[in-house]
Amino acid sequence: MTTITTEPEEMDFGRLSIAFDGRVLRPRPWTEAQSSWAAEILPTAPAGAVLELCSGAGQIGLLAIADTDRRLVCVDLNPVACDYARHNAAAAGLTDRVEVREGAIDEMLRDSERFALVVADPPWVRRTEVGRYPEDPLLAIDGGDDGMDVAWMCIDAARGHLLPGGSLLLQIGTVEQVDALRDRLRGDELAVTEVRWHERGVLVRADRV
Repeated sequence: MTTITTEPEEMDFGRLSIAFDGRVLRPRPWTEAQSSWAAEILPTAPAGAVLELCSGAGQIGLLAIADTDRRLVCVDLNPVACDYARHNAAAAGLTDRVEVREGAIDEMLRDSERFALVVADPPWVRRTEVGRYPEDPLLAIDGGDDGMDVAWMCIDAARGHLLPGGSLLLQIGTVEQVDALRDRLRGDELAVTEVRWHERGVLVRADRV
């Protein structure tokens, strides 16, 4: 059994330096693609802030807004992750534009809040398969029986808090999960508009129509 370390580490994530430790999901270099896609969307997105759900150490959202004047709200259930997100925002010189909220997704957003873009990297590993990743914190990878429990929460949050014309960028993991997402959103006010496949995961864009 792998022992989770609490010794702080740092790694490059795009042009940012991101601090984390073994209690937080290690930043995956390939997920810079999610930040890059978000940065592509923002110039034509509605005016407003960016919401990052399941933010971990904050690297995806921070890199997405780093070259903009957008505000970022990060939400994560893990207090350690939230501390690192605050630290990493400060290290990037973005403290004045970043707010980190610790708690459950459905408790951290005010009814009146609306966002131009929602970026979400929820746990998507099926519960029966989490043992394949002993180096990862369980909270960060356990997506329930089908791996989609937290992803559905992210979709519900996006549905309720996206501005008209806003977008959701969601990271999931399998063909089956993409199919389930398409089925769930068929005829919905959130419409899947593009899917980008990567070696270690899938990025799905859904726009609010």
